[in-house]
Amino acid sequence: MPFPSLPLPPAPRRLAQAIAPRMPVALQRPLVESLLNRTFAEPLAEGEFDALAGRRVSLVIADLGLILTLSLSGRRLVLSEAAGEATIRGGWREFLCLATRREDPDSLFFQRRLSLEGDTELGLMVKNLLDGREEGLAQGRLGDGLATLERLVRRDH
Repeated sequence: MPFPSLPLPPAPRRLAQAIAPRMPVALQRPLVESLLNRTFAEPLAEGEFDALAGRRVSLVIADLGLILTLSLSGRRLVLSEAAGEATIRGGWREFLCLATRREDPDSLFFQRRLSLEGDTELGLMVKNLLDGREEGLAQGRLGDGLATLERLVRRDH
């Protein structure tokens, strides 16, 4: 007797759209902050993010309804519940391209797939810090997770 086939889990985009906007910052904080601080440990230690001290930048992943507002506290990136002074806005695929360096970050902005609003000097500083990482964010556990996400993206089409 053959086993009945199990239904496929929901596509990642649909799952994220259902969960992300409802997840309080307090639940996001441990995962997001530890991931960002491990990923950017070297530039944080070297003071490259010091201009973000007391400032806030929001990353708006519009198609998922997700807003992450980042600040710097004691040479650590932290999530803030306050609105950002600058906002980098785009879809999740564009942020994935930015993180993995699959596409040139400047091209993503020039093609208006990513946009910058508010304090442009602050937003450009953060964009340049992300862009300055030669290997992008695709290294270690984060890189493994991004590679998995890319495979799921293909399924989501």
